[in-house]
Amino acid sequence: MTITPEFPVPAPATALSFRTVDLRGRDLTLAGLRAAVPRAQHQTVADAEQKVLDIIGAVRTRGFAALSELALTFDGVQQHHPRVPADALASALANLDPAVRSALEESISRARRFADGQRPRNLDVELGDGALVSQNWVPVARVGLYVPGGLAVYPSSVIMNVVPALAAGVESIALASPPQKDFGGLPHPTILAAAALLGIDEVYAIGGAQAIAAFAYGVQASDAGPALEPVDVVTGPGNIFVATAKRLVKGVVGIDSEAGTTEIAILADASAQPALVAADLISQAEHDPKAASVLITDSEDLAAAVIVELDRQSAATRHADRVREALSGPQSGVVLVEDLEHGIAACDAYAAEHLEIMTRDAPAVAARIRNAGAIFVGDYSPVSLGDYCAGSNHVLPTSGTAAFSSGLNVTTFLRAIQVVNYSKAALQEVSGHIVSLSGAEDLPAHGEAVAARFQQKS
Repeated sequence: MTITPEFPVPAPATALSFRTVDLRGRDLTLAGLRAAVPRAQHQTVADAEQKVLDIIGAVRTRGFAALSELALTFDGVQQHHPRVPADALASALANLDPAVRSALEESISRARRFADGQRPRNLDVELGDGALVSQNWVPVARVGLYVPGGLAVYPSSVIMNVVPALAAGVESIALASPPQKDFGGLPHPTILAAAALLGIDEVYAIGGAQAIAAFAYGVQASDAGPALEPVDVVTGPGNIFVATAKRLVKGVVGIDSEAGTTEIAILADASAQPALVAADLISQAEHDPKAASVLITDSEDLAAAVIVELDRQSAATRHADRVREALSGPQSGVVLVEDLEHGIAACDAYAAEHLEIMTRDAPAVAARIRNAGAIFVGDYSPVSLGDYCAGSNHVLPTSGTAAFSSGLNVTTFLRAIQVVNYSKAALQEVSGHIVSLSGAEDLPAHGEAVAARFQQKS
């Protein structure tokens, strides 16, 4: 079914095609819903995988020479060594627009307060006299944080990566962002200023999958310059090549999630304001022509009104061509559902990176959602708030991975180490059980290792 607005809209140079998926009257399973909701049909992870494998192999075998070649190929930058000089960081901060600095400082303050509250407590459990089991949260030693470049500048992503790592107690932090031809082969100066503001002095002008490879495997020192030491955890958003690289190095290092091209879903009913719904869909479409903007609603009238607003507002925004391409893509559109229950099921099937709830009693509806990277409740909690100043983190799982993974947070940089401390009497109390279980598993040496502690010495 295609919804046509009831009144004419002046046609822009490129007509907006915001498709409709009508799920009304269709009794779909979870798998059916996942297949029916809008998804990108452009380049898949499988398509990108071989290219990323080639990049990883080049970085592992040829180090800085490969990174230099890749900077020239992808960024048009001649590069000797990717490490950003300390004076470039200091200069970027000194020349930062005061209004932008003030905004970054406010964002940092809110993010720190939320991150500080996330750190889990160590735990001691006494299971008997002399039988103590503890769980201690310990930060990883070193992390590599990726901040994307491309079509926009993301100092906010510097904050979102760095602040939870600092709150976790990580002592060695490296940051990478793509080199920019317009800035002498360095990352954008606002990126550098944000890093300097947070006290990060190890910054590299490396973009894409090659940054992930360099973090995961390290790069040995050479005539080009000092080594880039490998990290324990890699985090940060990026395009499909960055997400694929993170998937391929997972196991060599920890990762936060496969945070690819941005997406927003809005669950709305007839009470929603069409102009606000459209504005929020456009705000995420602004990121990338492949960004996903999805409206899930049981109101055909609302859907029609939103399409009118999308056409009007997108034609007037600065990045109109990019926005309209994203809105017209297969990854975007209206999903018509029977009712609110059906809408919640569709939301859980979609598992959006960002999910806005614009319904009656939005807090109660939000509490029922199981799958989302972050949930934004009501008219005054737009995704834009979360992108910058909510205090929450905007590095979130995409492409349905929110069904099983979480957004970036303090625990991303922590490990839970279990500590077992039993006395002789406490071990003796369970020794018979250990012997019985080791025999049942045909692993008798396990039981013998316990029994040996209670044998009389000659």
